[in-house]
Amino acid sequence: MPDKKEEEKSFFKKHEFAFSLMLFIVFLALFILVSGHKINLTQTCGDGTPYNECSITKPYFCDGGFLIEKASACGCEGSSINGETCLLPYQTEPKNVILNYILDGKQQGLEFNIYGGLVDYLTHESRDISYQSGQTPARADFKLKILNNQLQREFLMPLVIAIQNQTKDKVEQARIATSIVQNIPYGFSNKTTTFYGQEINYSRYPYEILADNAGICGEKSELLAFLLRELGYKTATFYNQKENHEYVGISCPREESYKGTGYCFIETTAPAIISDGSIEYVGGVVLDSDPEIISISNGTSLPRNLAEYRDAKIMKAIRENQLLLFREFEFNRLKEKYGLVEEYFSA
Repeated sequence: MPDKKEEEKSFFKKHEFAFSLMLFIVFLALFILVSGHKINLTQTCGDGTPYNECSITKPYFCDGGFLIEKASACGCEGSSINGETCLLPYQTEPKNVILNYILDGKQQGLEFNIYGGLVDYLTHESRDISYQSGQTPARADFKLKILNNQLQREFLMPLVIAIQNQTKDKVEQARIATSIVQNIPYGFSNKTTTFYGQEINYSRYPYEILADNAGICGEKSELLAFLLRELGYKTATFYNQKENHEYVGISCPREESYKGTGYCFIETTAPAIISDGSIEYVGGVVLDSDPEIISISNGTSLPRNLAEYRDAKIMKAIRENQLLLFREFEFNRLKEKYGLVEEYFSA
């Protein structure tokens, strides 16, 4: 008869895999408990919708990792169903455009449909806001009026969905949205409008920026703030009155943030590195005044240890002539990676 030790050896050998699996599960549980990491085993699309379920953004459905229009199952919000799509008012005169962006040195593009009917509607949309006697008009009121236009939102959401279909990674989504806006050429509108009885330069809605493929700092910043908000980020717009310049803030670790605000600096007039607040503008202008901060949305934050934080510090050192030995090499690396330009506009 086999002795007791031999029986124990045989038992453990037969159940070796089971014991190994149990140990792995125990160690994994301890790691999650100590580190605070959460593991999501549910397969989802880029907006977090589980496979084979409807998104909160109608009429989209999560099909194998991609959000597709499926109005027959998910319905439409405030519009009629046309096959698997939602038929919106002003959805006329379609034009397909390619929105270019650079991600890790590679130029890519997203297709997007622009509808002339909505562009015409927004052109004639009033910019006025009614105030009670004694109330002071606030910049934030006009900013939020433009960003919260519900009809515009329905036409812009397909672009948000297209970004989410590119990647499930939230940081990559922010990078794509940022680069799309930065790569839209800088340019003024040739239109004017009447504002409280005075003729002023026309300020375009974010949708019009895409249609015109041009915008100035405030207009492009509103477009980026909209996209980041819909991608789930805590965002704000910053305005320096002295330098007459507007840009975007995206929530990030305070130690990486712009002037300790809790927001990372994002330039929108041309390609730039997220968190790079040391930019010099045309005419040698730098932003040395305190900005007015307008909160746009609550949401998630960029994480720690992004490559952009390190790259922005390298770029600052290059501008200040601190990086002498590898200056040219590093500048060419960053220029290729982000598509950087030589000049930035400040109005």
